[in-house]
Amino acid sequence: MSLAAASQPHWKGSLRLDYRWDLGRTGAHDRHEGPLRVRKALYPDGPHTCEHVLVHPPGGLVGGDELRIDAHLGAGSRVRLTTPGATRFYKSLGPAAVQRVSLQVDEGARLEWLPMETLAYDRCRAVNECRIRLATGAQMIGWDLCCLGLPASGDGFEHGEVLQHLEIEGCWLERGLLRADARWLRESALGLDGQPVVASLWCASGSAWTDAQRQALQEAALQARASEGAALHAHGVTSPNDQVVVLRALAHRVEPVFERFQQVRQAWHQALWNTAASQPRLWRL
Repeated sequence: MSLAAASQPHWKGSLRLDYRWDLGRTGAHDRHEGPLRVRKALYPDGPHTCEHVLVHPPGGLVGGDELRIDAHLGAGSRVRLTTPGATRFYKSLGPAAVQRVSLQVDEGARLEWLPMETLAYDRCRAVNECRIRLATGAQMIGWDLCCLGLPASGDGFEHGEVLQHLEIEGCWLERGLLRADARWLRESALGLDGQPVVASLWCASGSAWTDAQRQALQEAALQARASEGAALHAHGVTSPNDQVVVLRALAHRVEPVFERFQQVRQAWHQALWNTAASQPRLWRL
């Protein structure tokens, strides 16, 4: 590493979001340090659901950068969180770039965690972590889409690594190191089968569902699959325990995954909350 590169400052940013249900409205309060912001709270579905867009003005992370997002949903609140664009992990000259997300959902609250995709550039070293705590009666729908390289522009992922960590404390943990040189994982039919996009969509509850409820959620995802407009390379719906249902997908591009996930999100909205799933306002611009 050159002295010039070593002397460049690293971005350290944090954002704290607190939501409270009060008098028929989900109110929001935020605090930030460094290059993380949140746009004005929106209520496109009415006062019960707060929609927030999380913004990182630099547009990406390089080696040594560290971002932390903490969201706390008070009892009974309803929140939808998204981002205006992809999270980008750029080439690193040494240290890893880190994003850590912590989501706490109190009793009876509902959360939708719907960030745009994560793009892992060639030669990046990235840690992408999301930890979730669901209280009794809390529910959520969330997704994670990771793209290795930039397949739309023909740029591969020949060097580097991404550590992915998804966890709902006490009931679900998925942790994997995606290394560019791990050909057995990236090329094998038992691994990524040569596909650069790996993604998960989940719905989860702080209380156990019945077998019938879990079956209904899985069937809802399968029925949504029948109306897909763009094919995925591989996908499957599973329920690892009585609190989580997961749809996993592999693809060559992000777009078909995003399309499928929106379809299943719509189906799960109906199954869980008996409501239509409106798109975040930003997606409609």
